[in-house]
Amino acid sequence: MEKRKAVWPWVVLGAVVVGGAGWWLFQDDVAQLRNTAGEVAAPSTAPAAPAAASPVKPAQPAAPQYPLDAAADPALPALADSDGSAWESAGGLFPAQVLSVLLREHLIQRVVVHVDNLTQPTLPASAMALRPLPGTLMVEPGAGEAAQLAAANAARYSPWVDAFIAADAGTLAAAYKRFYPLVQQAYRDSGHPDGHFNDRLVAVIDHLLQAPEPARPLAVVADGKGRYRFVDPALQSLSVGQKALLRMDAAQQGAVKQQLRAVRAAITRG
Repeated sequence: MEKRKAVWPWVVLGAVVVGGAGWWLFQDDVAQLRNTAGEVAAPSTAPAAPAAASPVKPAQPAAPQYPLDAAADPALPALADSDGSAWESAGGLFPAQVLSVLLREHLIQRVVVHVDNLTQPTLPASAMALRPLPGTLMVEPGAGEAAQLAAANAARYSPWVDAFIAADAGTLAAAYKRFYPLVQQAYRDSGHPDGHFNDRLVAVIDHLLQAPEPARPLAVVADGKGRYRFVDPALQSLSVGQKALLRMDAAQQGAVKQQLRAVRAAITRG
């Protein structure tokens, strides 16, 4: 987390036609995650099957755990040409201020990769879907050499938090379902050829819902490199998505979790 510039990269997924939301406001060490998209399976060393043997059918991808009951929309553009349509849909869901941090180019692809990485301890710059959040992180004196996150930071996050929790979960889910064929294509292109993005999104939401809710204020310490880290090692070891929830105040975190539960229900028929 930088002193001068924090990052808001867990996009309000509904704003980019994906039903869900999250935040990475702690700028931690940017480490490159393993990119599996370009991996090639090693050649098999097993002996060739006898000529008379029946051909072995390749394993079929597992069925989705949370299938979507969405009909194909013939008006959807190709993924490579989807930026305009995705941005137009986002503009109908959220105010311009909220969308101002969103990167418009390759919008769906960026959001898919961003969400997929929220359970990781770090987020590569190449995986971000948003620009830095306006404003400056505020800390105040704490115990000993530690500082603590200032309660005033909540006002900085309010436009994004308020927009997300005010949105109708069913409307977000409907927009997500409409664009889901493109979302699913982007997910498989990113290195998950047999995966189902809706299953992954549900898993990410469940992960965020498990974020601890410690008493505020939270103690942080400067690391000498322009960043702050949680003093509590258990909090510092959390994922980028869970740390983002801790940056909010307790009321904001609770409201976001409640909305995440509503979104989860809307995309799982639950």
